[in-house]
Amino acid sequence: MATFVLVPGFWLGAWVWDAVGRELRAGGHEVHPVTLTGLGDRAHLATPEVDLDTHAADVVNAIEYAGLEEVILVGHSGGGLPVALAADRIPTRLSRVVYLDSAPLPDGMAQFDVNPPEAQEEIEKRVATEGDGWRLPPPAFTGEDPVNQAGLSEADLALLRERGVPQPFATARQPLRRDHHTSVPETLVTCIFPEPQVRQMIADRHPMFAGFDGPPQVVSLPTGHYPMLSRPADTARMLGSLA
Repeated sequence: MATFVLVPGFWLGAWVWDAVGRELRAGGHEVHPVTLTGLGDRAHLATPEVDLDTHAADVVNAIEYAGLEEVILVGHSGGGLPVALAADRIPTRLSRVVYLDSAPLPDGMAQFDVNPPEAQEEIEKRVATEGDGWRLPPPAFTGEDPVNQAGLSEADLALLRERGVPQPFATARQPLRRDHHTSVPETLVTCIFPEPQVRQMIADRHPMFAGFDGPPQVVSLPTGHYPMLSRPADTARMLGSLA
């Protein structure tokens, strides 16, 4: 049996892992979902100063203060960046890092940089007009995004609308900086991109996937961008198979 630490993506808290956590625990695994500073039940701690280093410290502290070893560390979406930093800082506590519809970016690149210029302009406008200049509002979660929100029920979408909170924007603007001292085995779980396309992008050193220390294990879980909601049992089975 394995020990899992589950880190949610932008706008989400530990609550998003509830169904996956139940499935993993039923299989005998130990599960520690993490809520990052300023999100979920820690939304009251959001400030303009909350950045990528803050969230990496959240992950590191969750592991160290619980005395966890041989951890399978899972980062969903934007949660993959603090997970990458945490893996760089405490590699001896980890047995594997899993990027769930996510990937480590190359050093010097920020999550914001993944977006094309026109999208960056729109994001900055939303932050300025709706987020007081330092918060990125969550998506509408109306089901009208056929790629990212594929497989989500009306109840799932309602839950995302109810519990999703603005993301401290500094977490998206801070470039990733790692030392790459020790490599931990890595798995990429692709949901919205077909597996052959992802493998080709990795081979081509596409910036989105250029931060891996070596060729990762690639696993396909076809669904939208929120597999812990759209396919929780399958997500748990896939994670369990990595133990």
